Amino acid sequence: MVNRTINPDSLPKPSGYAHGILSGNMVFLGGQTALDKDMQIVEGGIVEQFRQAFSNVLTTLTAAGGDARDLVSVTIYLTDVDDYMANGREIGRIWREMAGTEYPAMAGIGVTRLWQKEALIEIQGMAVLGDR
Repeated sequence: MVNRTINPDSLPKPSGYAHGILSGNMVFLGGQTALDKDMQIVEGGIVEQFRQAFSNVLTTLTAAGGDARDLVSVTIYLTDVDDYMANGREIGRIWREMAGTEYPAMAGIGVTRLWQKEALIEIQGMAVLGDR
């Protein structure tokens, strides 16, 4: 099986990593922080960073030929779990707006720091592309 690298032009050009890998009908979605196309972490706190990071994940999934319904697993790394929980209603609303109400298996993990020191969140996922 040949793996195909997925690096959408609308996302920052990766260096030393891939935004995603398509292997058969599985898409492995590399961790996405809230980087915008200018390689800057978006301002506005955890809610806006969630929106940007999740948008980056979905952009990669779309480029691989899938959509949010194909997500089977999502891991969210957080530098401040309490801040995420305090904004849970708004983050949940954004999730439903972007991905609907079909939820994958999920994990939230508190970490001391992410690659970009301004980043509050990183989202990684896996998807299985299927027939609809």
